[in-house]
Amino acid sequence: MTAECPGRKQRLHVKVKRVIMRGLLSPGPCSGGFSLVADSDFVAIFHSIHRVMKAEKVLKSQQAPIMLIPVPRQLTSDCGLAIRYADNDRDLVEGLLQEAGLSPTEIFCKKGEEFVRC
Repeated sequence: MTAECPGRKQRLHVKVKRVIMRGLLSPGPCSGGFSLVADSDFVAIFHSIHRVMKAEKVLKSQQAPIMLIPVPRQLTSDCGLAIRYADNDRDLVEGLLQEAGLSPTEIFCKKGEEFVRC
C-alpha cells in the first residue's frame, strides 16, 4: 500500500481468521506505512486467546471503545491478539476488565515508534 502522510485517519476493515476488526487506521511513517495503533494508544496483552476473547465480549457488551488487533510485531504474546484503546478511555477499559476479573498480563503505551510498558 502506498500513501502520502496525511494528518487524517482512514477507515480500516481487516478480517483475521474469523474475527473482523473495525476501527481507524493511523498513518505511519511517511514511507506510506500504516499502523493499527496510534501514538499514545494502549495495548492490553493477555495470557490466552480465550481470555482476550472474553475480555472483548465484556468490553463490547458495555460499549467500551476498543479494537481487537493482532499483537504488534514489537511485542510478543502467546495468543497473538490484543485489545487496543485510546488514552482517554483507559480508566473505563481497565476498570471494566478488573471488575470482570480479566486483568491483562501486560499493558503497553505507544510512544512514537516504540511501545512502553505501563
